[in-house]
Amino acid sequence: MTSPKAFIPPADPAPRIREAERFGQAILPDVSRTFAISIRFLPGTLGRAVLTAYLLCRIADTIEDDNSTAPATRAELLEEFLRTLTDRDAADAFPARAAGLKGDAAHLALVARADLVLVLFRTLPQRTQDRVAHWVREMGVGMAKFVRTYPQGIRIQTLAEYKEYCYYVAGTVGCLLTELWHLHAPSVGKREFDRLWVKCQAFGEALQTVNILKDIAWDAQHENSIYIPAHDLKAAGSSHETLLSPQHLEHNHKAVAHFIELARTDLDDALEYILMIPRRAFAIRAFCILPLLFAYATLRDLSGSRAMLTVGGTVKISRREVKALMVAGILALVSNVALRRLVRRVKARPFTLVPVGG
Repeated sequence: MTSPKAFIPPADPAPRIREAERFGQAILPDVSRTFAISIRFLPGTLGRAVLTAYLLCRIADTIEDDNSTAPATRAELLEEFLRTLTDRDAADAFPARAAGLKGDAAHLALVARADLVLVLFRTLPQRTQDRVAHWVREMGVGMAKFVRTYPQGIRIQTLAEYKEYCYYVAGTVGCLLTELWHLHAPSVGKREFDRLWVKCQAFGEALQTVNILKDIAWDAQHENSIYIPAHDLKAAGSSHETLLSPQHLEHNHKAVAHFIELARTDLDDALEYILMIPRRAFAIRAFCILPLLFAYATLRDLSGSRAMLTVGGTVKISRREVKALMVAGILALVSNVALRRLVRRVKARPFTLVPVGG
């Protein structure tokens, strides 16, 4: 007597898959211009996997960020969202369940078609689905934990808690990407994977730390979230309540300066991560280097700025520098020496391409 075969749900119909593909490509630049630039380098199934994983993470982030929705509801929504990774009925029902969320229009448009993102997810190879689901769950569970811990808005208390938060929202992404490199890039074998794994968490967290620092005022004003720990602000003579106070500007900057140094260390680890990616894995190196260069440039400007600590203020590198770094970063990819030289140059001053004859 033969044992019954496991039930395998039917594949999504081809027209719906094509609709999902069009939606994913169309929505990406609206929810992340930087990521939309980088992902163009990734081919085939790897590109589809990274795109899908990013959109899934962005959906979770949109739920977490909506402070107009009750914390218990947001935590439940996050948990329901995680169920959609294995339950097709839950995936199809989720957009209606999340219809009451508030936030950025593009992010809400993404959540409103979460069912299509999950169609893309189901087109991935099974092993890839398993790893994407694992890390999206890790992120979502962590987000739900912080939503429940701080029902009135996130208020990080200690450096340890800050690092824990960064792990959940960004370190997990570094781990996920590294597993995808190993699954889909022949040049990232077991030996290369083991070396990358040591620094993959820092790769993800470095970019998140810079985003936290440049958006201190935005997060406090628009998302009711403060990530600079209360302990560090108190030691510098300030507090969460006076984070944007002009009278406490230098006190706040003293506290933030410590996190700028932490970010610099993480960025340097992230650079070492990229340098360990085999040069023949050119597409993966290209995907990784651009956000890292943008982060180095942003951190350089943060070091001498107070704008991120003033109401309505932020720190943003110029479009001219973004374009210059896109060209220089790609040209330097084939040489680790050239990449190190480029990073040193970006750390020192704004980067521009010198015109011919200039």
